[in-house]
Amino acid sequence: MRRLEDEGAPAAPGAPVCVSAEELAALPPPVARYFRFALSPEQRIVEHARFLQTGTMRAGAADPWKPFTAVEVFSTRPVGFVWDASATMMPLVALRIRDGYVAGTAMSEAKFAATIPAGKLPNTPEVRSASLVRYLAEAPWLPTALLPNSGVSWMQLDDDSARATLTDHDRTVSLDVEFAKSGEIVRSSAMRFRNVGAGEPVLTRWTGRYTRYERFEGMMIPMEADVGWNPPEGEFSVWRGRITSARYRFAAATS
Repeated sequence: MRRLEDEGAPAAPGAPVCVSAEELAALPPPVARYFRFALSPEQRIVEHARFLQTGTMRAGAADPWKPFTAVEVFSTRPVGFVWDASATMMPLVALRIRDGYVAGTAMSEAKFAATIPAGKLPNTPEVRSASLVRYLAEAPWLPTALLPNSGVSWMQLDDDSARATLTDHDRTVSLDVEFAKSGEIVRSSAMRFRNVGAGEPVLTRWTGRYTRYERFEGMMIPMEADVGWNPPEGEFSVWRGRITSARYRFAAATS
């Protein structure tokens, strides 16, 4: 998979550079409330973002939590992300994990000491769908990626929730999003493929929770998140992390 930093492309002629009031006015009320909370007036569109993260993670409910650090980069034109993490499995032994979705292709692999294979998922339709759901669920870190001009459509579910849908290449995925009365996204959920043992991927409810919002480059983003699965036997978290650095590249007008 190519590096995502090499995937960015200039905005097409006529592509929006800033968020428009007309676009926000056409959204369902809870979604418009979110963007009023998350964006500044005349907010520029994010084309690329880079985050540093730290936290703990585990594979399953019975596994111990392991500390990790990660770099994650996003592109919105075209849609994509690459997450490059290092988790401490035991003293002096690190597991490098790389997940990504670039140009419609998904990747997920792990290596001990960055060289010894520890697991890899094939680029199947199920893995591509799971990766695109992840992109959509992490888009609150770059809020303009959730706008209709970034390819996301919204359907209101009730006064405080809506469904976001995104199509990229041959995949269409949806994410149910819950909003606080003050506007911020507090929870998301989707049916996402989960690998269980050596069997076939199983569609399982997947949830994310977002807290401690702060302003970066005019945008309010959640600095902490908690991600987990909700299988029939009970919900459990697998990822708890926080953002330690956020950098953005914004759309610029083209001639």
